[in-house]
Amino acid sequence: MDLQHISDIERAAHKGRGEIFRLGMGVIFIVAVMFYSAMRGSGEGSLVLVMAAMIGGYMAMNIGANDVANNVGPAVGSKALTLAGALVIAAIFEAAGALIAGGEVVGTIRSGIINPDLIPDSDTFVWIMLAALLAGALWLNLATAVGAPVSTTHSIVGAVLGAGMAAAGPSIVDWATMGGIAASWVISPLLGGFFAAGFLYLVKRSITYQVDMAEAARRMVPLLVGLMAWTFSTYLLLKGLSKVWKVGFGAAVLYGLIVGVLVFVLVRKALSGRDGIVANTKQSVNKLFTVPLIFAAALLSFAHGSNDVANAVGPLAAIVDVVTSGGVVHKDAAIPTWVMMVGAIGIALGLALFGPKVIRTVGSEITELDQMRAYCIAMAATITVIVASQLGLPVSSTHIAVGGVFGVGFLREYLKSNYDRMVAEIKAHHPEGDLAAIEAFIQRFEKASLEEKGRMLQDLKDRAKKSEDPANFSKGERKDLKKVYRRELVKRSQLMRIAAAWIITVPASALMAAMLFFTIRGMMLP
Repeated sequence: MDLQHISDIERAAHKGRGEIFRLGMGVIFIVAVMFYSAMRGSGEGSLVLVMAAMIGGYMAMNIGANDVANNVGPAVGSKALTLAGALVIAAIFEAAGALIAGGEVVGTIRSGIINPDLIPDSDTFVWIMLAALLAGALWLNLATAVGAPVSTTHSIVGAVLGAGMAAAGPSIVDWATMGGIAASWVISPLLGGFFAAGFLYLVKRSITYQVDMAEAARRMVPLLVGLMAWTFSTYLLLKGLSKVWKVGFGAAVLYGLIVGVLVFVLVRKALSGRDGIVANTKQSVNKLFTVPLIFAAALLSFAHGSNDVANAVGPLAAIVDVVTSGGVVHKDAAIPTWVMMVGAIGIALGLALFGPKVIRTVGSEITELDQMRAYCIAMAATITVIVASQLGLPVSSTHIAVGGVFGVGFLREYLKSNYDRMVAEIKAHHPEGDLAAIEAFIQRFEKASLEEKGRMLQDLKDRAKKSEDPANFSKGERKDLKKVYRRELVKRSQLMRIAAAWIITVPASALMAAMLFFTIRGMMLP
């Protein structure tokens, strides 16, 4: 055996040790949950409680491994945060959001999708929740393994749907709610992509397309960062702190505006007080968005932990309520603190152990991101959730964030293609062989403002109309010339893979939950 083969074996073994370590840490967490829940239960319900707690911990880890990537993936892909830094920030703020402001009630998980009145007894209800938890967790595990970011809400909703139908038939399902969820498959990514592309176009028109980018950045960045502070403060009050401090939409907007104005004043003062802080380069302008992106990742993680922890422990809390109340099924029940701890720790641990794969998919494997593009995605995710919630539209934060990444990528494709078409027109309206004149014109064109670019192109077209084309290009040849410059900046393979995963999430988790329900019922019946 030569040295190269030995080195290959050592690398494979090192990778295997990493996988074993992650698996081992996950098993230790599940075992710890098992022992703690065993001490909490007593009597006949103790075994059911232990099973539910273990599955709830497993579900929480899978949420951390998959869903949290949407909050920090763009920041990592743009290099505003390192992967290690993102993992630390997300783990801390996800857990904080879950424990401080998370999971006031579990009504949607337990009674918003299916009608509990049609469930024959409390035992059947418990079996439905167990099957839903396990099916949702298994589907998320599979999606994480292939690096596909999917909606954890859709996973658990589909699982409750499937288990409920297996127990009591189609009539148990609230089909109006399910119709809204199905609509969100389309609404969420389209809204996210639209808002992200809109913000990116605004940034390009107001900063990077300007002749003096440094001066444009000093003028616009305080406004953009202030807008971000306003939006995120409003989002945090409406979504992240709703359990701790309940405020209406108008009050949240007003308080957010106050924070945004303060941030605007501070950022403008910082930029105007140091003349050399911004160079006339895109890289220098990008750096101005680094700190806002770090705050965005933290706040999005906090809000995510406060909202989506119910996906992990909502069914678990429902089972705990049934077991501790002696078989009475309540429509709404508060989530116990120890159950919230299982969800919070599980999400943080799952993110740290298994999150990097999906983070890389969102951050760098769909399209290339920089800090400005990541800022646009973060803004799109926040504004879309606020607007959709006020309009009563059901949306998925996962689909919004990933849709934002695709929206940014497709806008870049369009702008790049449009610019290359303009360059092709410039070349087509100059005599053949006059490369020096073409290069000189293109250099002036690149440095010109948007208005000057338009005038230069129009002047070329006007001259072409007055005389024959000096390059003697036919219409077909010009069309072919434009095609040469077409570039794809979004990976179509990722688009198809992620879209397929989104479409089959609800039916796949529903089918798995139905099969698991029959399995659990068969095991539990005497």
